[in-house]
Amino acid sequence: MAKAKEEVKELTYKDVWDTLSKIDCSDHIEKKMNLSYLSWAWAWGILMEHYPDAKIGFYEQKETGIPYVQMPDGSAEVRCRVQIGSLIREMWLPVMDYKNNAVENPNSRQVSDTKMRCLVKCLALFGLGHYIYGGEDTPSDDTKEESVGKPVPAKKENIIDESDFVEEQDVDPETGEDFKSRDWAEAFFDGFKTTCNLYDTKSEVRQAMASSDDVSEDGVIQRGNGFKFGKIKTHHPELYKECMAELKEITQDLPDGAKSEKE
Repeated sequence: MAKAKEEVKELTYKDVWDTLSKIDCSDHIEKKMNLSYLSWAWAWGILMEHYPDAKIGFYEQKETGIPYVQMPDGSAEVRCRVQIGSLIREMWLPVMDYKNNAVENPNSRQVSDTKMRCLVKCLALFGLGHYIYGGEDTPSDDTKEESVGKPVPAKKENIIDESDFVEEQDVDPETGEDFKSRDWAEAFFDGFKTTCNLYDTKSEVRQAMASSDDVSEDGVIQRGNGFKFGKIKTHHPELYKECMAELKEITQDLPDGAKSEKE
């Protein structure tokens, strides 16, 4: 008699927390106005490394497509949803200026940057870098078990209908770039390699690799290199390793830090 197939254990919030909360993010924290931020490109890469089928979505107004919630005082709030299997977390974040004050009628760049920060904050609810928001530099080993097995309840007024969230796609709607295509990945990397001779230090190359998205005046998102390298790492991990090895070889003779001023 054939053996019955073993039941696949359903993923729980505690499973995800136990995996992501133990990851040390300290080398990828950025500082701004005495606040700490985690690199969204790195955070996304970690999520894809452990949960490649995870999905994200951002709130959009159904009638206008405006990607934020307008408050009575004119300020704006972006909202993000992350889904890992059947597990869902939602997070919200006000659009702020460089002084971390809420702004009225934000421009497209402010909204784009806030969406990425909101994504990282949402991932913290699953455990990744959560300790950063507690003012700590490294994850703690003595996290109480009873606090990690349960979803963090959201305020009732912040729950938005699921249809208000628009899922991120693997094909750029503006350029038609298919981020799952190996041909695209190889062409992108070949193009990036040709720009390496423009940089004087390894630090400048790393900054170019991690460049963020840009948004034009009419709201069109131009994906940055950080996003694209993240897609290569997600869909073509072996190619990504080859790319990193080749870049290391190309830049081996460059100095590490910022270029010093010549006398």
